[in-house]
Amino acid sequence: MRFIICLAAALALLPLNARSQEGLRSYVIVGDSIPDSLTGKAGDAARGRALVADRSAGFCLLCHRAPLPEERFQGDLAPDLAGAGTRWSEGQLRLRLVDASRLNPVTIMPPYYRLDRLQRVARNFAGKPILNAQQIEDVVAYLASLTK
Repeated sequence: MRFIICLAAALALLPLNARSQEGLRSYVIVGDSIPDSLTGKAGDAARGRALVADRSAGFCLLCHRAPLPEERFQGDLAPDLAGAGTRWSEGQLRLRLVDASRLNPVTIMPPYYRLDRLQRVARNFAGKPILNAQQIEDVVAYLASLTK
């Protein structure tokens, strides 16, 4: 069991391209975060807000509640996103979006920027991440702005 945990920890330090995932930009996990932007620049919080609210793109509101009073029927299976910017750094938010299973192997949150080790993938998502690198950065910018 220790070997598996150590192997998983070692793999977490490798950039994605070292594990040959095509179509995804490389990143490095440091501790519990991905400190560097996937695109090399900051995201747009307004676009991120729209993605979080969009039930056909981000799917966030299926499980999370967010400070989006105009959106009805928000989830309660996962942490409330209000105040996310005070609870987590941008890097911590980024890792949670990219692949929350790195932090919690039994999480129900899907990996938004991973192509391997997926099961029962919907046909329209086969071979591509749920969100692209720019969309990840936009959602990170929005969540980081939630400080109340």
